[in-house]
Amino acid sequence: MEPKESQVKDQDVEPGQGASHTESQSGGGKKASTEKKSSIEEEKTAEEDEEYASSGSDEEEEEEEQIETIKPPEPVKRPVKVEKKISESFFYNEEDLYSFPYVTPDSGIPLDMLTLMHSFGYDCTKRVNLQVMDSSTLLYIAGNQVVLLDLKSKFQKYLRSSSGGGIGVIAVHPNKTYFAVGEKGWKPNMIIYEYPSLRPYRVLKGGTEEAYAFADFNRSGTMIATVGSSPDYMLTVWDWKQEKIVLRSKAFSQDVFKVTFSPENEEQLTTSGSGHIKFWKMALTFTGLKLQGALGRFGKTALTDIEGYVELPDGKVLSGSEWGNLLLWEGGLIKVELCRPGHKTCHQGPINQLVLDEGELLTVGSDGCIRVWDFETIDTADVVDDSGLLEMEHMNELFVGKNVNLNCMAKIHERGEPTWYAQDSNGAIWKLDLSFANVTQDPQCLFTFHSGKIEAIAVSPVTYLMATTSLDRSVRIYDFAAKVQLTEMKFKQGGTVLSWAPKVVNPKGGLIAVGFQDGVVRIIELYNPKGLPVVAGRDNVGDAAMRLKQAFKPHTATVTALAYERNGEIFATGSKDKTVFFFAVDDQYDPIGFITVPGPVQALQWSPPSHPKSMLLVLCENGFAVQVHAPNPEDYGTEKTYRIKDIPTEYFHFFSIKSQLKIEEEIKCRAKKKADKEKAKQEFIKKELEAGKEMEEIEFPEEVPETEEPLPEIYIPETPSPILCGFYSKPGYFWLSLGGYDSGYLYHCAFSPMQQDKELGHRQDEPFDFIPMEDTEENPIRRISFCSTGLLMFCGMEDGAVRIYPLHNKDLSVDNMVGYWSSNMHDNDYGHIQGIFSSFDDRFLVTCGADGNIFAYNMLSAEEVQKVMKAKVPSPRKDLDKQKAADDIEEPSAYSIENAKQKMEHDMIIKEAETKKYLKRQELIVLRNEFQDLLQMNKDLPKHMQLDRAQFEMDSRIRAEMNRRTAQSIRMVMKELAWEQEKHRIGLQKLQNRFRNNVEYDKIVVRAMRSSHQIVTFRLLSISENLYKVKKQTQVVRRRASKYEWKGKEADQKKESQRDLKAALSQTAAVAEEEADTERLRRRSHAHKITSRIVENRMEKLRKTIEKADKAKAKIQQRKKEWDDLYKSRPSDDYEDPMDVQNIKEAQENMGDFKLKMATNYKIPEHMRMNAEKKMNQLASLEVAIHDRKLFMNKWIISLRDLKVAIIEEIQCLVQELKTIQSSLNPSKHLPIPPVPQLHRDETPEKRFQYDRETLLKFKQEQEVKAKRRKSVALSEGSVSGGGFGGGFLHSPSVKEADVISRCVSVKAIKATIAAVAAISKPVEVERAEPTEMELEIAKREEIQNVYLQERLIKRINELMITFDAELRLLRHQKLKLDIQMKTADLRQITWFEELLLLKNFEKHEDTLQERVDSLISEEEEMQLKLNSYFEQIEDKKLEIAKLQEREKALYATFQASLGENNKFAGFLMKVLKKKIKRVKKKEREGDEDEEEESEEESDEESSFESDEEESGSEDEVFDDTVCPKNCDEALFENTLQLREKRLDLEEALVEEKKVIENVKKDYEALAKKVKVVAAQLDAAEGELEAYQREKQQRLNELHVVVPLKLHQVEYMVNGEIPTDFSQALVFTNESLVNLQRRITTLQLEKIEQRDLYKQAREQHKHLIRDRREMMLRIERLEENCNQLMMMKFGRIVDLEALQTLSVNANLEELKMKMMEKEQLHAAELKQMDDGIYDLRQQLMLVTKENTNKLLQLNTFCMEKMKIETKLDALQNDLGAEFQGPRKADIEEKEKLLALVQLQAQEAEVLKEEITLLSRKDGRIFPPSHSVV
Repeated sequence: MEPKESQVKDQDVEPGQGASHTESQSGGGKKASTEKKSSIEEEKTAEEDEEYASSGSDEEEEEEEQIETIKPPEPVKRPVKVEKKISESFFYNEEDLYSFPYVTPDSGIPLDMLTLMHSFGYDCTKRVNLQVMDSSTLLYIAGNQVVLLDLKSKFQKYLRSSSGGGIGVIAVHPNKTYFAVGEKGWKPNMIIYEYPSLRPYRVLKGGTEEAYAFADFNRSGTMIATVGSSPDYMLTVWDWKQEKIVLRSKAFSQDVFKVTFSPENEEQLTTSGSGHIKFWKMALTFTGLKLQGALGRFGKTALTDIEGYVELPDGKVLSGSEWGNLLLWEGGLIKVELCRPGHKTCHQGPINQLVLDEGELLTVGSDGCIRVWDFETIDTADVVDDSGLLEMEHMNELFVGKNVNLNCMAKIHERGEPTWYAQDSNGAIWKLDLSFANVTQDPQCLFTFHSGKIEAIAVSPVTYLMATTSLDRSVRIYDFAAKVQLTEMKFKQGGTVLSWAPKVVNPKGGLIAVGFQDGVVRIIELYNPKGLPVVAGRDNVGDAAMRLKQAFKPHTATVTALAYERNGEIFATGSKDKTVFFFAVDDQYDPIGFITVPGPVQALQWSPPSHPKSMLLVLCENGFAVQVHAPNPEDYGTEKTYRIKDIPTEYFHFFSIKSQLKIEEEIKCRAKKKADKEKAKQEFIKKELEAGKEMEEIEFPEEVPETEEPLPEIYIPETPSPILCGFYSKPGYFWLSLGGYDSGYLYHCAFSPMQQDKELGHRQDEPFDFIPMEDTEENPIRRISFCSTGLLMFCGMEDGAVRIYPLHNKDLSVDNMVGYWSSNMHDNDYGHIQGIFSSFDDRFLVTCGADGNIFAYNMLSAEEVQKVMKAKVPSPRKDLDKQKAADDIEEPSAYSIENAKQKMEHDMIIKEAETKKYLKRQELIVLRNEFQDLLQMNKDLPKHMQLDRAQFEMDSRIRAEMNRRTAQSIRMVMKELAWEQEKHRIGLQKLQNRFRNNVEYDKIVVRAMRSSHQIVTFRLLSISENLYKVKKQTQVVRRRASKYEWKGKEADQKKESQRDLKAALSQTAAVAEEEADTERLRRRSHAHKITSRIVENRMEKLRKTIEKADKAKAKIQQRKKEWDDLYKSRPSDDYEDPMDVQNIKEAQENMGDFKLKMATNYKIPEHMRMNAEKKMNQLASLEVAIHDRKLFMNKWIISLRDLKVAIIEEIQCLVQELKTIQSSLNPSKHLPIPPVPQLHRDETPEKRFQYDRETLLKFKQEQEVKAKRRKSVALSEGSVSGGGFGGGFLHSPSVKEADVISRCVSVKAIKATIAAVAAISKPVEVERAEPTEMELEIAKREEIQNVYLQERLIKRINELMITFDAELRLLRHQKLKLDIQMKTADLRQITWFEELLLLKNFEKHEDTLQERVDSLISEEEEMQLKLNSYFEQIEDKKLEIAKLQEREKALYATFQASLGENNKFAGFLMKVLKKKIKRVKKKEREGDEDEEEESEEESDEESSFESDEEESGSEDEVFDDTVCPKNCDEALFENTLQLREKRLDLEEALVEEKKVIENVKKDYEALAKKVKVVAAQLDAAEGELEAYQREKQQRLNELHVVVPLKLHQVEYMVNGEIPTDFSQALVFTNESLVNLQRRITTLQLEKIEQRDLYKQAREQHKHLIRDRREMMLRIERLEENCNQLMMMKFGRIVDLEALQTLSVNANLEELKMKMMEKEQLHAAELKQMDDGIYDLRQQLMLVTKENTNKLLQLNTFCMEKMKIETKLDALQNDLGAEFQGPRKADIEEKEKLLALVQLQAQEAEVLKEEITLLSRKDGRIFPPSHSVV
């Protein structure tokens, strides 16, 4: 599929930019690209539309895109960007891409001074450096070239890198029509070439910073993925045909080896590298298409570098590892690690490549094997145990060869058959046939090369041959004119240096000297085998052959330099061991001697023939140069050593001057800047003067003063810079090229006599001249050589470049080295040049590098090269075929020449010393013999003439001194041997700990005395304490309750808890209410003292009523409690008797239908389910039981052995006594003495570990002479006194040991009798005489007694033996039975162990299933607990609501009580009470959600209030609830308002509680749904677990169990015969079979009994149903009668319980009591007020009378006044017009009087009303509404 374009866009890649100017690094070729760029642009313009050419720059387009994405669209139409497309037919110009050699400008050096002719090497260690284009073309990288090799013609084509920085990777398009070349350097390009035209098709830029590491096309070939190397490791996905970056991301922070597309899903990629693997996918995010990577996690597997992997079709990834196993990745984790059976690795070493080809999986290993694996097995592989390993065997295998390290393979079809080409990292290219058929061809090695770094190269002085060597232990000869490899020779060590002998040594040019790693130098002859005589059986078909002529080892370290003296007489070798060895050159190289130098030798250079003396220049790595005169072989002797002393030597210790040169350059630069400024100033003055200005008039521009930085200090590197190469210039003078800090110059040095007296370490020799070399600061010159004329200097650079300096003369100078030619040929990173030489005729140049490449160049035109014939191989020497090849030095540790000389000298000295020691020993022997003769002569003399031994000592101090020295020597020897002694002691202790201490009982054989019976103990190892602990620990495994049991139990608990909760809450509420009422009444009654008798009577009546109600309530509560207890005791519908449940369970498990474990419907009981832990406990218990049984038997056998020892001792005593008795008997009456039984060696094996000095000495002697051990007869004789098993074993006492004690007692008694008889029968030593009759009688009696004792003793001996044998046979019989049991136990142990292995395989998945079931159970339990809590909350809220409703009812009851009877304002007050009003919120809501809820609630309330108002408005009368109506009690009105507030509070609380209940119910229902889901999941999980248990049981059933049976135990017959196949048979114990048969009869009887019981229960059930029906009818009749009585008495159906418990309304009574108290108080107050009113009225009457009198007086006065005024008016008619009308004062007075009259009338009305009120019983007097004015 085509990937979507990412929104994160990089700069577009213009096709024309592929021809942009690119400078090569480090002197690489530069291109004049401006003209070529314009030509390409013209070509593109002709091919593409003008529209594309007129587009703006990429940056402007990118900015426009960003603006478009950020800014909103404007109304003005903007130009739409047209996506540029590159034409399919567009190609780049080749010349514009390839880099060219660099030539110093204006130097006149031709650009084609060198032309690459052939590449002989191969960078075989580079990853994936082999690709196949077609059946005859291979593609690989060689330095800065890509080589296309034609397999048929062996012709090579080269594609040079475009930048000269090297090539990092190549990749081939799936259809083989294109290939990609990823380069190296700064911002390298990825160039796509078309094949086979090799024209550059596309150039991809900006993919990485320094180098490409890997590239891969997708399966369709539309995209390519690249990954860079350090430092960015950038992963880039390209639309390569449009040269566009699709996606990019940093791949990792370490080296990335590989990147590939998934063949099945091209949106997935995989990268691998150093210690990681990463899985990528193209993900479409909200910002566009992105690369998302998931790093693979190794988990328990060790971290490894991953070289090869393959993507499987289902998304898994299979990778290799460093140790050779396969890792299967799934989901970013290692699913399983694959290995071969026996835990063998899949490959011996890393797996470098994995290929999925035609349904088969191929792995390519560094062990040279290609193995084919079954893909299906790998794809379905899974872990089977904790190790994470899965064993599987490969299907096919191809072993390519020994010493083969396969790196990668590539496939191509030839004639329809697949062929593979493989890259061998050990230096080969193979052609492989992987068909694995009968006609499969053997692996074919097409080409061989050096593996790795080329160490040295040399060219023949007479022909076009070159020799190379490497650390791959081979020397190869090439014909570089004919472009072929002629021959090679292998050795045991790698070659490090090589030199071709000059013509003066071998005129034919057939002698080569090669130095090796182990310090050996080999002289090799090169010859043409065709020149040898033809011999039958010998094939002289090769063009060249090599033969070892001589091998010698002058050094102990690596040989680093070889050089032939100019006359060919001396051959010098240098080494890292700081020595230079000289050899005289002849037919054989004879050693002259060696000298030591101050450092490891880097190079050797003999003085040229133009110098007067033959001198050797030795260059050391640490900065020393040494000049030595050629040694004369006759001047130095080699009798004792080859070290040459007193040879004239000059030293030069390089002292760095680079820092000083840099300072001088800085000074010159600053001086030049100052001069330029001064010059500019003078020119400015000159111009001003020419303009006619005077000097004083010139205005100089202001100069900014510059602060000159101080010069850097002189730097001298602490570690001297290494010398890389050097050569003579003239006698005593030489040139040096150094690396490190001092690179960048060629230094001209001379040996100075000024510092010859100083120590070498303190010398500081500075070069006297130098030549700066361009671009060599970080790229030093490693090798320098000259052509035969000396006018061309060839330089091999650090970065793999070749430089050629044309010289005008042979002397080097700055003027002589004007320009140079340079071209990067080898790899720029690791391809530093190791050797560079021109051919003998200067026609060719050859180079070798550390990248494994060997290049040959021609310095002629192509026509002249074609005229050159192939090289001529030297002809063989005369009689070469008859001479034996020289002996080679194959052992790396062989002595060098000097070491061999010193060893021989040392051996001679040792031999002389041994000769002297021998002579001295002979003299001592003679003197010792003479001394012994003197001692013998002294002994033969008479005693009085003998000399004392002390007199033989000349001086006692001599012996004392000798003893002292001897003791000192012994101590010294003891000290010297202390370490050895301790070592052997510890070794012995370790052996004992390993092999003996853990043996509790060894094999002890106890043999019978008179038969061949024997009994052997068990060889018993001590058992671990952990096993005993496992046995002692009781595994209390609690069976997990099933889901249904748990649910039933939970339901019962829930019901009981609910019933208890309800009863408790109701009882508590009733009691609490009762107590509250009583307390309230009591508090009210005690709060005020009632003085009125009416109140006391009322209180007494109330008390009795309450007591009666309390008794009724208590009775009702008691009855309710009894009913609750009765209902609680009633079992639920699904209740089952626990005893019945247990019996049913036992019956199901033990009695019912016996299902075989192999049955499909067999369900494993939970207590019988087995896991690995239980099986391990079983095994531990079995092992402990076996050990205990064996231990018990061993103790019995040891006791029997001890008994035998005691019996033997007793028999020995009895035999001794028997011999004593027989000595006094006539021989004719002697009875044969029974043989005394002996203990065998195997009966006392502990004696083998008892030794003494004599035993050790004998053992030593036997070891020295290598003889057999002697039989220890003395040990067997002394073993009788052993007693026990070395005291090392404990055994329990037995009855037999008690018998031993009794036998010892009897033996003592017999001994006493024999002693008495002997004492009696002891003859008296008198003269022999004729015996008397008495004596004869006594003798006869003694004889009879002795005969009796003889018979008794023999009988006793026989009795002891027989008894012992009988006991041994009995114990042997018991042991045989125990052996049978132990064998059965062993078989059981084997079976259990197999079951354990099987259980371990199942354990992981079973644990996973069990954990899932447990988690679901715990989740369900948690949810159930939450459900219960929710249910309890709901019940609590319901009780709260009930309480609130009760309070509301109480509130209405209180209101009704407050109204009293026949209140005319009752309706109005009820409306006021029930009216809904807007209430001010008591608390402000916080938060937006609360405000929203509040607004919703307010809107609801408003709507409800509006509806209420509308309803109220619809009524006939509209009332105002804010004003108390006229004649309405204000206190009652206020009380009603307060009750309304309480009602509204209660209603709000009810609403809140209902909301809470609704929310909890919602949560409850949601959680109930979740519980159902979890229950379903639990059912499924338990089903899976049960199925897995069944599968496990089936696998366990497949195990074979050995059951030994006898024929009479087999009752399985087929046609009256025992069948051969017992697979259908069932092994059953007789006891179980009998029990089952008995059980049949028992079950039949139980069945009859159960039927009778069932009949009885059925009849009882019928009776109970009939009784229940009758009782129900009776209850209905009684209820009907009760209802009729209630209707007759009360007129309606009432609640009898409520009627019985009907008590006074506490609130109402309380209000009535308050009202009575208030009325009494008010009555008293009214009385007082009436008295006051009466007094005031009396006063008022008095005042009124007085006022009336005054009014009358006033009236009289007024009348008089009127009269007077009339008179005055009459007198003055015209005066006082303003006084003619009525006066204002009169009018006011009149109004007052009228008001007074009205007031008095009102007071009269009030008095009348008061009289009316007082005439009523409960009348009340209110004050007047208006005060008296």
